[in-house]
Amino acid sequence: MTLKEKLSAQQIYLTFAALFVASLVASNLIFQKFFFWDFFGIYTFEISVGILPYPLTFLITDAVSEIYGRKKANRMVTVGIFASVFSLVIILVADAVPATEWSPLDDSLFHKVFGATGIAVSASMLAYLLAQYIDIYIYHFWKRLTKGKYLWLRNNFSTFTSQFIDTLTVVFLLSVFGELEWDLFGGLLLSGFLFKAMIALLDTPLLYLIVYFFRKTFHLKPNEELDIE
Repeated sequence: MTLKEKLSAQQIYLTFAALFVASLVASNLIFQKFFFWDFFGIYTFEISVGILPYPLTFLITDAVSEIYGRKKANRMVTVGIFASVFSLVIILVADAVPATEWSPLDDSLFHKVFGATGIAVSASMLAYLLAQYIDIYIYHFWKRLTKGKYLWLRNNFSTFTSQFIDTLTVVFLLSVFGELEWDLFGGLLLSGFLFKAMIALLDTPLLYLIVYFFRKTFHLKPNEELDIE
């Protein structure tokens, strides 16, 4: 790989990492709004808007795992954790300082919107940490087992497993901490997992396109990974 190609690969990796971190932090900030979606009369989803950017993080993780390898994917996940903790500290400080009399948002309204963020981010980080590392592990397990073949298999199998663990952990912890009523547990778990699984199926062609682009651009052989160290 030439120096120009290496620099280009590094820039793309940084772009992936930026999108990953932004999606993760945004999902933690907006989670308190819930919406419903009638899926052609077959099933009505009732889920948090925080779930909307989340599938993108798993697509990026799988793309980075495939192209850059397990080490780079794990590093990106770790950066995402630090970014979440840092954003939590900022929110806690912002919630603690008193608002002026003329502030468009007073203390009570700000606390109502962001006050539960500490619990949400903590629950989300625990679930996210567990799910993402499991996703990367399972992805590379199937990659080794199939000798780099059947991209759709490792993409979907790893994502389905990790997304279920993520959804179960988040809903369970939020219910334990009193942020959600227990009678909502089953419905939110089912809706969350089904939505994420559906998105995972839909993003499989996108993963194929991303992998095709990288292999063509950087002249990669099947199962070959980029070394940008």
